[in-house]
Amino acid sequence: MQHIIVDISITPEEWVKLYQGVARDVHARARDGRSVRFPARILSPFFLRDGIHGAFRISFDANGKFQTVDRL
Repeated sequence: MQHIIVDISITPEEWVKLYQGVARDVHARARDGRSVRFPARILSPFFLRDGIHGAFRISFDANGKFQTVDRL
């Protein structure tokens, strides 16, 4: 299994757009410099009143298929 670490800051207003499907993917820069895109829905468990903020480890298989996400 492979993983990337991203620092995320999504305001509640931005999350509403993602949640409603206006935007479906989150675009971020991994700590190793890679530009990454992943489905916003994987961050749903981490949504709080002030949005989603923090560092996350996103794990995926050799084919690039999402496996798990953990807050660090």
